Amino acid sequence: MAQLFIPVKELKPYHVLLYVIGIFAILTPLTFLVKDDVINLGGVEFRFLGIDNALVPLKPVKNKDISNIVKVDTMNIEGPAVDTLVKNSFQTDGKMGAPSGGALSGESATKIEYAYSGEQALARFFEKLEAAATGKKVRVLHYGDSQIEGDRMTSYIRQRLQAQFGGNGPGTIPAMNVYNTFTFKQRYSENFKRYTAFGGAKLKSKRYGSICTAARFTPEYDSSEMAGITSIKEAFIEIEPSASAYERARKFNNVYMYYTSCTKPCKVKVYKGEELIHEDSLIQDGRYHSMALSFPSTPSKLRYEFSAAVSPTIIGFSLEGDYGVQVDNVGMRGSSGTFFGKIDHTTASKMYSEQNVEMVIMQFGGNSVPYLKDSSGVRNFAKNFRGQLATLKKLRPNVTVMVIGPSDMSTSSVNGMVSYKMIPYLVSEMKRVTIEVGGCYWDLFGAMGGLNSMPSWVDQGLAGRDYIHFTNKGASIASQLFFDALAAEYVRWKAGK
Repeated sequence: MAQLFIPVKELKPYHVLLYVIGIFAILTPLTFLVKDDVINLGGVEFRFLGIDNALVPLKPVKNKDISNIVKVDTMNIEGPAVDTLVKNSFQTDGKMGAPSGGALSGESATKIEYAYSGEQALARFFEKLEAAATGKKVRVLHYGDSQIEGDRMTSYIRQRLQAQFGGNGPGTIPAMNVYNTFTFKQRYSENFKRYTAFGGAKLKSKRYGSICTAARFTPEYDSSEMAGITSIKEAFIEIEPSASAYERARKFNNVYMYYTSCTKPCKVKVYKGEELIHEDSLIQDGRYHSMALSFPSTPSKLRYEFSAAVSPTIIGFSLEGDYGVQVDNVGMRGSSGTFFGKIDHTTASKMYSEQNVEMVIMQFGGNSVPYLKDSSGVRNFAKNFRGQLATLKKLRPNVTVMVIGPSDMSTSSVNGMVSYKMIPYLVSEMKRVTIEVGGCYWDLFGAMGGLNSMPSWVDQGLAGRDYIHFTNKGASIASQLFFDALAAEYVRWKAGK
């Protein structure tokens, strides 16, 4: 059989040249469509070399020198050992909460920015802090995105404030904690379901109190469905102090349970270890209430057992001393800080008042950074954020509003990991609207070193490989920088009294 012979054409050098020229002819027009090393084709973004970078290749971005920024001392945080259950210098025999901090410095590497109304708000807060050191209770509520979840940053700030001005315990914790934390231990029965104002399942009533999260062991029912629901359900929540927590958070002797929407009989039994120490029935009027228990010293594991046909909404618990500063961590993964329109204002306002909330820290912006493509997007975000701050001040008129802006965040580019381009403008706009509503602003982005500082924090083990979140060590350094700035303001206020 004859074989088919296909001649192979020999490639000449000019064939290769023509091929290369053809490729360039196809790709070169595309480089003019590239913006910030990205080209959008049919709604899909591709990373591509722009004409400017093709003609003059960029050099890799050098890591910033942050040695002077991160050298702050975060080791001596717990201070001298103090038995706060014995008689102390403030004549509160048997009371837990005495301060143990020393002198504060009026110098800091960063500053808090404000206008006159913000300065007055800070002065009011400092007056409350001084009262806390001598027997009163003051609460700081720290709202934030995933940068603070699991008590990151908050735990360090809490320890510093409590050591200096008095206070014990981690403050308010959710009924169902889903984030890893070393500050407390918690377990709950499988029939409890978590509801939040910022993602996931939502409460129809919106009664999340001040912490934007709550839990129930039955669904919410309409009034028309209530009569037919009679079978009793059992559920439990266990709370235990953590030996890994900072020294001040490990100790507490007052436990408050916050609840609402109790419309059918609900019995509660509380156990300390294996011992039954309290039995009660929750108030059956559907409104917001709290149930308080006091102890001579830090209790061991507490177990709350619930029996009801229809679950009340359990907002959370507060673990406190007898006086001093409480600092609550409210980490909201994925939130941009626009949640006040999603919560019941009456319940939140009552909880703010009952807990004596005197400062609210709002630490947001990071979740929006990757999606802000131009200045108009930033201004829209800032406008919405301003509305949230204004609503907060309506709910708690004399509260001191402290905004902690976004950190540096990096994205990959042709010359390495670089800051998202809109962060500086976002910081500027968030600062502007904060000051306009009479708040105070602390610039975390600037404190880190500013533009393109995140890679240096990652290289030194102070931030994760996602180039977004701090490690525990990095969170401690950032928190110390914030505390130094707040302490410097306090020293200046004290000197001017």
